[in-house]
Amino acid sequence: MLIVKDIQKFMVFSEDSLGDVLKKINENKARVVFVVTEHTVLLGSISDGDVRRWMTQSETISLDVPAKEVMNESCKTFLLGEDKKNLGAYFKDGVECVPVVDSSNHLVQLLFQKNDGFFIGEHEVSESSRSFIIAEIGNNHQGDINLAKQLVDHAVEAGVDCAKFQMRNVKQLYANQGDSDDDSADLGAQYTMDLLSRFQLSNEELCEVFDYCKEKGVMPLCTPWDKDSLDALEEYGMPAYKVASADFTNFELLEAITKTGKPFLCSTGMSSESEIKSTVTFLDNLGADYILLHCNSTYPTPFKDVNLKYMTRLKKITGKLVGYSGHERGTCIPVAAVALGATVIEKHLTTDKSLEGTDHKVSLLPDELKSMVEQIRSLEESLGSDLAPREITQGELLNRENLAKSLFAACEIKKGEKITRSKIMVKAPGQGLQPNRIDDLVGKIAHRDIELDTCFFDSDINGVVEKKPEYNFSRPFGVPVRYHDLRKIVADTNLDFVEFHLSYKDLDVDLSKYFSGEERIGFAVHSPELFSGDHILDLCSEDEAYREHSIAELKRVVEITRDLKKFFPKTACPVIVVNAGGWDSKGFTDQSLKELKYQKISDALKQIDLIGVQIAIQTMPPFPWHFGGQSYHNLFVDADEIVDFCTSNPDIKICLDVSHSMMSCNYYGWDLIEFVRKVSPYNVHMHIVDAKGVDGEGVEIGEGDVDFEALSNLLNSLNPGTQFIPEVWQGHKNGGEGFWVALEFLQEVMNEDSSTL
Repeated sequence: MLIVKDIQKFMVFSEDSLGDVLKKINENKARVVFVVTEHTVLLGSISDGDVRRWMTQSETISLDVPAKEVMNESCKTFLLGEDKKNLGAYFKDGVECVPVVDSSNHLVQLLFQKNDGFFIGEHEVSESSRSFIIAEIGNNHQGDINLAKQLVDHAVEAGVDCAKFQMRNVKQLYANQGDSDDDSADLGAQYTMDLLSRFQLSNEELCEVFDYCKEKGVMPLCTPWDKDSLDALEEYGMPAYKVASADFTNFELLEAITKTGKPFLCSTGMSSESEIKSTVTFLDNLGADYILLHCNSTYPTPFKDVNLKYMTRLKKITGKLVGYSGHERGTCIPVAAVALGATVIEKHLTTDKSLEGTDHKVSLLPDELKSMVEQIRSLEESLGSDLAPREITQGELLNRENLAKSLFAACEIKKGEKITRSKIMVKAPGQGLQPNRIDDLVGKIAHRDIELDTCFFDSDINGVVEKKPEYNFSRPFGVPVRYHDLRKIVADTNLDFVEFHLSYKDLDVDLSKYFSGEERIGFAVHSPELFSGDHILDLCSEDEAYREHSIAELKRVVEITRDLKKFFPKTACPVIVVNAGGWDSKGFTDQSLKELKYQKISDALKQIDLIGVQIAIQTMPPFPWHFGGQSYHNLFVDADEIVDFCTSNPDIKICLDVSHSMMSCNYYGWDLIEFVRKVSPYNVHMHIVDAKGVDGEGVEIGEGDVDFEALSNLLNSLNPGTQFIPEVWQGHKNGGEGFWVALEFLQEVMNEDSSTL
């Protein structure tokens, strides 16, 4: 389990407002807070589920209601000091966090149902967290506080979690009181004492550097080489400790560190396995929170002596997490260590490998450290999980359609005919049944007329999902279409409108080819995102020529929309759904740049004549797919930013894409219901569809993460007349089968009584 002793971000007071509760739930990403008195006596808990239940049971909703009126008073607690072997019974029925209380019911710590680990400050160190990366500065500052701060700057730029130093009381540490002129000392000890006599920072200087770390946003840690140093670090308020390999068998120091109650890391260099087991037994008997770091204390360590696979054995010996502290040259070994399960990585940092001292030659330069961190983070992203079956990713689904093959009709097949093997062939693209389903298909009776060279679908095996002549919604509803399939999709049903998903080629077609008179249905338009020449619409591009091109293309979309109004007069002011831009292939941008990009979009839209149309900028996911791969989206992802933009640009509204926003909420730890509540005043059009994880867009409705009952209740209350479409991935296939399935599902949940809201 994961033990959390810094519990401030998980606590609220009984009189705190529900708004404060929701803010803390979002911030701590644990989906729960614990309600306490001013003396930290536990009163109850509030999970996101508790909030939803309270909302559905209350006649009126106010974010000012006190926490004590929403809390669950019957949350289970674990008594401090009780045998943890009994904990299994507590983690049932979806419980992921158990509060630990003392005999007076004071909340003292939390236990999370995860593998072993702990927090170092705000950094979680566990198997489910990213690795904790330490830039070991040690004494590479050469006794110069300015160089020490410069190294901290390099550590911050590299993106590490921690900058670590060393503190020694040399007179207490060495038998000769650290006399570097002691000619009776061995050569190695004499060399070490000489370096220490010249390259130490005072305790006061180290504390100044620790403060500098905090100013720069990186966690300071320090290795105490003796009890005096430990006392000094305790007085400073160090959140955790690192024990050097040299002290791995120093039980006196280990016990003193354990008694601080803080977690610590121990390097195992220069220790035999029997010594490792002895220290593990000693620490376990003390109840210490620790992680052992596999280490070879040779400077530099030959690759043949690194023995990374020993980490697996070390993990079995301790029954805990393991890490790696490296003294080899280069960056590949720490990266490989993470792949083998290291949750902590320590690597030395220097500005010059030729400086005096043993550590410099095995240290990384700033650009090397940055590269190592980037490689580790990329590796972590690629590791995935062995706890769930393999699923086809969104990018693979795109390519499977384009590159794979599927089962096609080798001849015309009439409704009622038996489908034989001779009537089936394998062809590209992969838009229908996969070829391995051929035996499931052979022998079935055709439920429809199937044309030559058209795909077979799952419904040809398991039965057709019939389009209903009438769907009942209390708001306008439609489906996405292309010009060419409009007639087939809208026939024999009661859609209120359609949303034309335009390609850039649709901007050049003669509309009279598809429409002749006045249509009886309404319409909306989804602007292309990809235009001719692989141009992806971006109204906030830093390349001004590119941005002007995007503005010109959007002007064409507006003109086409006005032309469509001639054929669809039922819609006086059609919505144009736009992905306005703000993506980046390299990563997320900082807040100041985002603000500039929002302003660029505002300025761009002011250059376009929008009379008679309504721009609705689509809410976006964190990792959109463009033609060329997955990227990072920076704008119209955050509800608060959307509110700010729409407040400043009252003529511009949004299209709430539930799938996109669900993925954003999953990634950032937000609550979708609160997200929708914030943006609802600006919501004029909706794509209602499911999502899974952070990039599982448009999965079959009801199969993902969206709580449609809670969402529907909120929309019926706040956006009762807002039109929507079910934008299901590949829903247009087989005559719009995916749309009809989605509408049937939504019909059941969206028309329920919302009076409780």
